[in-house]
Amino acid sequence: MQLRTVAAAVVLSLAASALPAGGPPGASPTIPLRKLSRDLAETRDFSLGRPVAAQVTADGSAVLFLRGGPRDTVMRLYQMTLANGRVEELLSPGAVLGDEQESLTAEERARRERMRMTLRGFTSFQLSEDDSQVLASLGGRAFIVPRAGGKARELPGGRGDWLDPCLSPDGKYAAAIRDNELHVVDLASMKEQRLTAGATETLTHGVAEFVAQEEMDRHTGFWWSPDSNWLVYQETDLSQVETLYIMDPGHAESEPVKCRYPRPGKPNAAVRLGVIHRTGGETRWLSWKRDQYPYLARVIWKDSAPLTLLVQARDQREEKILVADPRSGATRELLTETDEAWLNLHRDPLMPRWLPDGSAFLWATERRGDWQLELRDAKGGLVRELTPVGFHFSDLLDVDAEARTAVVSGGPDSRENHLYRVSFAGGRPERLTGEAGMHSATYSKNHRLRVHTYKLANGRAGTDVRDGEGRIVAEVPSVAEAPASIPRLEMARVGDGRTFDAVLIRPSGFQAGRKYPVLVSVYGGPSVKMVIANPLAYLREQWMADHGYIVVSIDGRGTPGYGREWERAIRGGLVDVALEDQVAALLALGARHPEMDLTRVGITGWSFGGTFTAMAVIRRPDIFHCGVAGAPATDWLDYDTHYTERYLGLPAANPDAYRKSSVLTYAAQLRRPLLLIHGVADDNVYFMHTLKLAEALFRAGRPYDLLPVPGTHLMPDVDDAVRTWERTMDYFNAHLGLPLRYSGD
Repeated sequence: MQLRTVAAAVVLSLAASALPAGGPPGASPTIPLRKLSRDLAETRDFSLGRPVAAQVTADGSAVLFLRGGPRDTVMRLYQMTLANGRVEELLSPGAVLGDEQESLTAEERARRERMRMTLRGFTSFQLSEDDSQVLASLGGRAFIVPRAGGKARELPGGRGDWLDPCLSPDGKYAAAIRDNELHVVDLASMKEQRLTAGATETLTHGVAEFVAQEEMDRHTGFWWSPDSNWLVYQETDLSQVETLYIMDPGHAESEPVKCRYPRPGKPNAAVRLGVIHRTGGETRWLSWKRDQYPYLARVIWKDSAPLTLLVQARDQREEKILVADPRSGATRELLTETDEAWLNLHRDPLMPRWLPDGSAFLWATERRGDWQLELRDAKGGLVRELTPVGFHFSDLLDVDAEARTAVVSGGPDSRENHLYRVSFAGGRPERLTGEAGMHSATYSKNHRLRVHTYKLANGRAGTDVRDGEGRIVAEVPSVAEAPASIPRLEMARVGDGRTFDAVLIRPSGFQAGRKYPVLVSVYGGPSVKMVIANPLAYLREQWMADHGYIVVSIDGRGTPGYGREWERAIRGGLVDVALEDQVAALLALGARHPEMDLTRVGITGWSFGGTFTAMAVIRRPDIFHCGVAGAPATDWLDYDTHYTERYLGLPAANPDAYRKSSVLTYAAQLRRPLLLIHGVADDNVYFMHTLKLAEALFRAGRPYDLLPVPGTHLMPDVDDAVRTWERTMDYFNAHLGLPLRYSGD
């Protein structure tokens, strides 16, 4: 998609509406910055206490949801009756654990890390088809909860090592993984049966491999048949996958943790699929060209539709939808997608989405240059496009086969996300949401009610239940604290010849006519947008700004939401194009806003944002005067296969792509202050990334600063988060001419 050129014009100003403001120009922040930093950490940016994973029961009588306290990460299961708004707690950790503490196995901790989940308690639940009971898991234990009241029953075993429990479609059984084997429990008798055998340290049954969880958004390794009689499960051979070790240097007495981690150009896990009866017996193995399509991206087995697989080639430039015969194990091709750069996986785990009778399916594609939703017949043939190019299709939220309609999210402005109804007969999408901002929804099974979650451009956020006409039926209650002020955003489109979305955040005490140093809050890599019409996403950036900065974020090429060509401009070089765009947009913003002092610019980001920060400070010292890089991937030869090879190809075939994308290549050029921060137990971007950069800088005689912190990639500990951000701001203040606030405490 070719973007419209606009000359650095501010097109949208977002300010608090009927909400506490940060104060008029010249005022001081409402809350002391140190207290606000802790508030942000303890409330998870004021998100704790909001309802999570809310869904309407099939009969439309109630909504079930998870919720913690405003400063409590322990989730509980609630039910709200729509007729009277009554909320009752169905299950809490205290009710089933008593004085015991929740304990997670190493496997569960790793799985939650892959899911970016740092909450505790009941973090997920599944409602049975007849609405009578709920399956909820807690720290490796699983419980069946009757909705009508009564005592929760625990699945047998009791050792706290159930992984990924899942109800059968008929609600009579639960399947789960223990000791890397697939088990089924009869919920009437609570009799447990192990279905698979032979698991070892390097052979697992029913468990999704690392790259499936980390990069494919596939967190399960088994699936029920629609009639609840069969299961299809993944067997994973890890014997050829390289072993990496994580050691806690603060506890040298502890053994290192072994992790099977596939690095670019090296062997991946070998995956195959088998079908087995829920009572056990012989496994029937499904066959496809696994040597050509080794990545198992999706498995769908729903209603009267066929068992369907989505598999990818290792270079991710070709993928196939396959239909499998569970009786013979044979597969046949339904659809092939190709892309000369790479294919993105749509994040919907049920894509392709079959109609219940198996007569057709919905499919998400970027074939025409933008994410679109298509209707295809049962043989894979295209019936019609349901969303146009430029609509930026995001999510498929509901499919009403009887009405021949679907509800999707997306819209022409990628800074927002709205709900639309599309007809299988074609025509323009019908917009269902009005207020500017970010909207999402889940629908009842009869399609008459939707749970609508919103974060609006005016700072309001919430969850409500609406009927088919969009009328509010009930508000799902939140107990989250409200921030004392809402970030004041200025959203802009800037550029000359190429247009970039950007957002500016000024300090609460902004004074016209004064020049302010600038901080760039960056990600800069694929799959993440930084510019969205949701002020609540910028609470940390506002806190940074209130130290006396103008904070900006920019979406350059490589960022999703702007079409295929825009995103794939980074093929073969993860940083060059993105760095060029960040600089161009920053200079354009500075030319329009003379209050931005471009002689004092800092930059910071985490993960890919950390990589980008290090690259920016080293390679463009004329623009970026200091940086704080969190958990940077400094050498892409040390990151995982599925992510890295998608953008850079295989190392043997594309060595120059890896060389020019590595921070180590440029380490000797560092001339500006750089602080590296990394969790020593990070199992996503390993601590060795930062250590390798530190060694390269040391050997080149270049000074740098290093802050190792406890924990993993997510760093959920409140004190760790508070101190890290304090150190970050002191570092910027020291090098950009503002007074230190936190040093020496």
